[in-house]
Amino acid sequence: MYFAAIMALSIRVRNQSIVDIFWGPGFVLVAAVSYLASRHSGGDDVRRLVVLALTAIWGLRLGLHIGIRNVGHGQDPRYDAIMSHRSGSLVGFVARKIYLPQAVILFIVSLPVQFAMYQPAALGVVGTLGIAVWVVGFAFEALGDYQLTRFKKDPANAGQIMDRGLWAWTRHPNYFGDVCVWVGLWLLTLGHPAGFGTVVSPLLMGFFLVKVSGKALLEKNMRRSRGPAYDAYVVRTSGFFPRPPRRS
Repeated sequence: MYFAAIMALSIRVRNQSIVDIFWGPGFVLVAAVSYLASRHSGGDDVRRLVVLALTAIWGLRLGLHIGIRNVGHGQDPRYDAIMSHRSGSLVGFVARKIYLPQAVILFIVSLPVQFAMYQPAALGVVGTLGIAVWVVGFAFEALGDYQLTRFKKDPANAGQIMDRGLWAWTRHPNYFGDVCVWVGLWLLTLGHPAGFGTVVSPLLMGFFLVKVSGKALLEKNMRRSRGPAYDAYVVRTSGFFPRPPRRS
């Protein structure tokens, strides 16, 4: 129902990329429903509240950031490319190509959030470690987005490559942070051995961010638009895991 409502809105406003705004809040909805459904399950109340809070903070910030960034810019070129291959009815096409895949991915990635709500064990050392990893990831993602937004707002930086702050240590601090967030949430499921199975969540998130819709696509576009300047940035800056920049 959630993605069906977004699909109806996107068709009405003729902008399929608004689904990106609702990606993070979709996890918040899953966390809230799971929290309410697990009230009488015997799950540890502290763990349940922590998972709900961490998911809500991450998801709402991401949705707000993307909403502010995208407002007034029309449909994202990625969705223009998808829509250029439209066949059959509009509803059937966007459901198959955009909304059903996103719904399935969201469900799989959110498995740690769902599973952790039902665990009776206290947080312990591993749970505390999960919170720490989440904090590191959230800091990288939020600060990286903030730094890039400020950089783009300065007209003097037009056509330049963002290679300052966290962006000097990794070409994708926001993607690195996102993966850390989900590793942290996965660690919060390890109060029970079955939680190991939900490792599919950070693995799938990492795969998409590095190999599919994130790093790979962005770097292809950057090489095309920035040329040798971006190649030089690649040489001195880590592609994912943060490290001090190499000297030119």
